[in-house]
Amino acid sequence: MTDTASLGTAEDEAPGDGAFVEPAAMEEDLGELFPGDRGVLDPAVRRVLVHLLQRRFVLADRNREEWTALLDNQQLVESRLNDLFVRLVIDHDRGVAYKQQVRSDELDVPILLRDAAYTRSETLVLVHLRTVYQRESAAGEPAARVDIEDVEQTVMSYFADADGDTAKRQRLIRKAMDRLARDGIVDEETTGRFRISPLVEIVLSAEKLRELRDWLRDRSDADDTGGVADDESEDEEGDDEPQEEQL
Repeated sequence: MTDTASLGTAEDEAPGDGAFVEPAAMEEDLGELFPGDRGVLDPAVRRVLVHLLQRRFVLADRNREEWTALLDNQQLVESRLNDLFVRLVIDHDRGVAYKQQVRSDELDVPILLRDAAYTRSETLVLVHLRTVYQRESAAGEPAARVDIEDVEQTVMSYFADADGDTAKRQRLIRKAMDRLARDGIVDEETTGRFRISPLVEIVLSAEKLRELRDWLRDRSDADDTGGVADDESEDEEGDDEPQEEQL
């Protein structure tokens, strides 16, 4: 004889005691970071991927969490960037990671990153910073530093007569320093005192530095002999400026 007292229905059972499990709401699903999320990367890896796409560099000393996540998940990040025809470059010695657009003559590659040249005043400041960094490194100094007054004094001599008076040139130089500080190429340690980052070697190679120095010397010689001065607009981009890649 069956004990009818032992029989029950699903409604009588507590949710955790029987086979019936109430489905979790979408926003409570830990597999998704947001409704409709189909991504498979952990949040930290997603953040470093976005950081790489948004900015020019990931720096070991400034972006420590992103740098650690990048090194721990390098193959995953490289895979996602490669899917976009973008290459990841990690310079462990300098503690910097950055992206490069893949270009190929054999493969039809859609271009995601555009080349954006530094302005002429930014390039002139870079030439001076790279020269100082090279000199200090050769002398065995652990870090290269420069004062804004030194930058102004040297870089203003690079400008042509058409570039305006001293006040305008100073404004262009300080604006260039602000841009380079945002890029991580210089770091203002105290007011008007800057540490030059090793990034300057990546942005401006030794070969490119020699080319720009030769260009400045030739232009100076032309000015001294009555030649035509370079009167390019500050906003124009020339072939001599180093390039950066950005979205």
